[in-house]
Amino acid sequence: MTSPTDPKTQSKKAWLAPLAYLLSGGALLGLSTNLAKLAGERQLSALAFLFWSIIGAALILITISALRRNLPPITGRTLEYYFVAGFVGVAGSNLIFFSAIPHIGAGFVALTITLPPLLTYIGALILKLERFQVMRAAGVLSALAGAVTLAAHKLSTPDADYLWILLALAGPVLLAIGNLYRTLRWPAGVSGDALAPGMLIAAVVILFGVDLLPGFSLSIPTEQRLPFLLIALQSVVFAGQFLLLFLLQKSGGPVLLSLLGSVGAVVGVPVAIFLQGETAPEGLLLGIVLIGTGIALLNIGKVRQ
Repeated sequence: MTSPTDPKTQSKKAWLAPLAYLLSGGALLGLSTNLAKLAGERQLSALAFLFWSIIGAALILITISALRRNLPPITGRTLEYYFVAGFVGVAGSNLIFFSAIPHIGAGFVALTITLPPLLTYIGALILKLERFQVMRAAGVLSALAGAVTLAAHKLSTPDADYLWILLALAGPVLLAIGNLYRTLRWPAGVSGDALAPGMLIAAVVILFGVDLLPGFSLSIPTEQRLPFLLIALQSVVFAGQFLLLFLLQKSGGPVLLSLLGSVGAVVGVPVAIFLQGETAPEGLLLGIVLIGTGIALLNIGKVRQ
């Protein structure tokens, strides 16, 4: 009988927890892109949907923090962390993705979110957050190959909207920066469940500033109840997604975290096809196999490391 302190038991826990965070957080991410498409079809602007959903998620997480007596600390260092992380990981990246969905579809946006692993891995190697390991490098390249396969087919379609496709590809760059920044600047002694609501509150402030620019609005159509239900559902999804993001960041590191998008695509693309009637991207099966292989190689490499 193995004890909790047995090395094999500890090794198993060391990779099972990050894997569980990765799969559940990625599933929520895939669901999020499809909810954004539904919101757009109900005349709810990307900014309004994102703003009110993040407010709801922030309220959920701050309530949990208060009940646990673990409120976000307010210092110069944590304020910097909240606003930078809130911009690159929440407000900026999600506003790009949600704005692009009506033009290029929820399925393709879910696929673009699979692109950060290579950028994150290269950055982690340069900054010495990771040491080079052949198996983990192969995992990142496999996941990236799956994403590139799917993106190449999308770009080759006759009705491809190149402007929005290229703009959507800027979102993964922000996500990769966020993956590295949150690890490098994580405030000492502060838990992830305290940092998550602070980051979301900062994202709300940033998005409110965007609303002050011409052409943007935070208004919600009041003719029907569905937009409010979508915001409520997205709030719950965001709360779970960003809490899991910090748990995965702490336990798995920035490179494993960057695979959230790959899992999100595996969930989000089928939902977009079967429930929202989008056309299945060419090369979908090959892309999913490559992405799944990449996730497996990265996890095996982490255990060996």
